[in-house]
Amino acid sequence: MQSKLVQTVALVVGGGLGFAAYETLTGHEKFYKKVLMPTTQKLLSGETAHRLGIKLLSYGTIPPCFFQFEDPILKSKLWGREFSNPIGIAAGFDKHAEAMLGLSKIGFGFVEVGSITPLPQDGNPLPRVFRLPEDKAIINRYGFNSCGHEVAEQRLKSYQENHPAESLVVGVNLGKNKASERLNDDYVAGVRNLGAYADYIVINVSSPNTPGLRNLQGKDHLSALCKAVLEERNKLPTLPPVLVKVAPDLNEEDKKDIAKVLTELEIDGLIVSNTTISRSPSLTDPNKTETGGLSGLPVKEMSTDLIKDFYQLTKGSIPIIGVGGVENGADAYDKIKNGASLIQIYTSFTYNGPPIVNAIKKELAELLKSDGFENVSDAIGIDNPIEKVEVAQITIT
Repeated sequence: MQSKLVQTVALVVGGGLGFAAYETLTGHEKFYKKVLMPTTQKLLSGETAHRLGIKLLSYGTIPPCFFQFEDPILKSKLWGREFSNPIGIAAGFDKHAEAMLGLSKIGFGFVEVGSITPLPQDGNPLPRVFRLPEDKAIINRYGFNSCGHEVAEQRLKSYQENHPAESLVVGVNLGKNKASERLNDDYVAGVRNLGAYADYIVINVSSPNTPGLRNLQGKDHLSALCKAVLEERNKLPTLPPVLVKVAPDLNEEDKKDIAKVLTELEIDGLIVSNTTISRSPSLTDPNKTETGGLSGLPVKEMSTDLIKDFYQLTKGSIPIIGVGGVENGADAYDKIKNGASLIQIYTSFTYNGPPIVNAIKKELAELLKSDGFENVSDAIGIDNPIEKVEVAQITIT
């Protein structure tokens, strides 16, 4: 009797593990969302789970049966680079340029690594990552923990040499060391040391977790910084495009000043937006009181509104990467129709796991086709037409 009981338990446990293994390896979206990711989040802290995810992805050993969706309608070309699809992973996930191969294999069209500072630094004290599952959000105060330029350069160079046939577009997000006094020098050093391995470079002046950093979004500071970065970029043989990443917490004057600087200096792109320091009254999770940058669903409308504004202010002349609260294809489509050329995700990826990448792509492709578009690029700004300035006609008599 006892032997039969043991056999029954073994069969049930073994079958359950087998089922879980199959669902994990095939990338079943609902299993990840409802079972695997919630279980992981109950067992591991936010930062431990983050580190584990990076470690697994760094091996690049994604099962061949893992579902991956691609459609020609999602292909586009920007800054002379070919994007297999417009969905990328935002900076802050692969902070130390370790997981590019794995991220490519699960379906991302581009990966942005960093932020990377010149010298290695630990960032802020632990704990510094807080989940708000009730609000589908995360608060982090990492504080630019970074491996430094030297290690990042080795990893980027190795990836480029070992995977020359990979079509993945790799952006490099630059930050400054906390103790730096000559702020422009840190970004210039980033271009000099890492620019040769970047498909695009990002000037990150919008993280809320490094004291004084957001002051660089001011007109004079931003202009001086961009000029210094562009001057160094122009020394590189590859001339990677330069983008600026802005915060969502901008007033109308800030927006106009930033748009004016970027258009006058012919900056190549804009990333809208970073995390917010604001806290909506609608937040319900107890972790809402933690200090740091808030990302996820509560930032969705704020980010989309800012995309609309910058698309208008720049007259659509500067390509925008839209990021903030994207959970599905409809969210991505909304940002594209309001002016974004590309999309990045972060928080939804941490809550739903790898299957969300292909789910977003599949739904986005379906929406584009249902609206009669032949390519994703055709939908950019369709709901946000550039407003024409009326010029008064003067009649001479």
